[in-house]
Amino acid sequence: MITRSLIELVFSAASMERWNDHPRPAVFTELGKQAHKMIMAWVIARYESETRAVPVDWTALIEGGIFEFLHRVVLTDIKPPVFHKLMQNAEQRRKLNSWVADALAFDLDRLSPDFAGRFRDFLLAEEDASLERKSLRAAHYLATKWEFDFVYHWSNTKSMFGIEQTRGEISRQINEHRDLRAVDEILAARDLPDRDMGLWGFLSLVGQLGFQKRWAQTPRIPQTSVLGHLLFVAILSYFVSMEIGACPRRRYNNFFGGLLHDLPEVLTRDIISPVKNSVAGLDELIKQLEKQAMEERILPLLPEAWRDEIRYFTEDEFACKIRPHGSTSPVILQHDLSEEQNTDTLDPIDGRVIEACDKLSAYMEASLSIRLGVAPQALADGKRNLYSRFSRSVISGFPMGQLFDYFW
Repeated sequence: MITRSLIELVFSAASMERWNDHPRPAVFTELGKQAHKMIMAWVIARYESETRAVPVDWTALIEGGIFEFLHRVVLTDIKPPVFHKLMQNAEQRRKLNSWVADALAFDLDRLSPDFAGRFRDFLLAEEDASLERKSLRAAHYLATKWEFDFVYHWSNTKSMFGIEQTRGEISRQINEHRDLRAVDEILAARDLPDRDMGLWGFLSLVGQLGFQKRWAQTPRIPQTSVLGHLLFVAILSYFVSMEIGACPRRRYNNFFGGLLHDLPEVLTRDIISPVKNSVAGLDELIKQLEKQAMEERILPLLPEAWRDEIRYFTEDEFACKIRPHGSTSPVILQHDLSEEQNTDTLDPIDGRVIEACDKLSAYMEASLSIRLGVAPQALADGKRNLYSRFSRSVISGFPMGQLFDYFW
């Protein structure tokens, strides 16, 4: 069972500001940073796997990322330098991690006792040199560096005490991961023209989703970004996938499908549903423009072998689909995935799960702002319309509507 408090914990990261003791051109949040990190980890692990023929345990990578995210959210009051110092002391690290596991035990046990056990084991185990762990660590520092470069640009280095030390420490940590080919290639491409940036260009574009505000023209508390929204959708989609007994590939697709489903918006910006639905055919035209922009500007930055998967995640993103072996294009289903289709060989994805989690995110954004006293009519209308649409929804046997009931 997915508890209300677990959903609120994930969403709370949207209010956790980063670099709030530095001058910065925009608000960076923990939810946005962790979203960027997970996309970077996907890129690093996949690139490393394909160039060195090393298999990736995608479940370990996804759950490791979720575990690290939950761990950081619980310990958010500890500033990063202090946090890293504590983590270097084996005894303090064990005590702190054990406390975090205990703090989340109730919610994670309700979700899945096995998942709760894996969370505790992950926190209390010694860090290993697996590709999954190394990819997550490298992605953490690369995502931090991406943000810090903006902070550094806005800082007067003669007035900001310690900023050069921070810069040097981030660079040192990244250099420790240059044995990963993706990291080396990413760093080497940073000063190239846009068209030649490859993976770094893709990751930089993704990061810009952190500057795009949702409900951009509607007063709201807290403001949330498209980038942070993606991680919320991905994590909730993964939790629902666990509830419905999804096979490993289905869980992978639902997580990364949720994490990347709004990728075209980096080129077209977030266009709210009332605008898209106001003129007949407008939504379809926007979809065509997004597809064209993806083909011309985003997909060329990625290895050709990756592009079909990105299309699978971003085209008809809210449809349930399978890709049987040998099929030249996805098969769009008019119903939920059947038990027979819940198999890795069919590469299934629950678009309806991703859509419901996407709308749950919007519903929570409206509901929380109204609860905090900022309640323009657009939020009240949005909340009411979303609740009427999803309050009774059941997807693959999972009562999705109960998650909306939590926040009515």
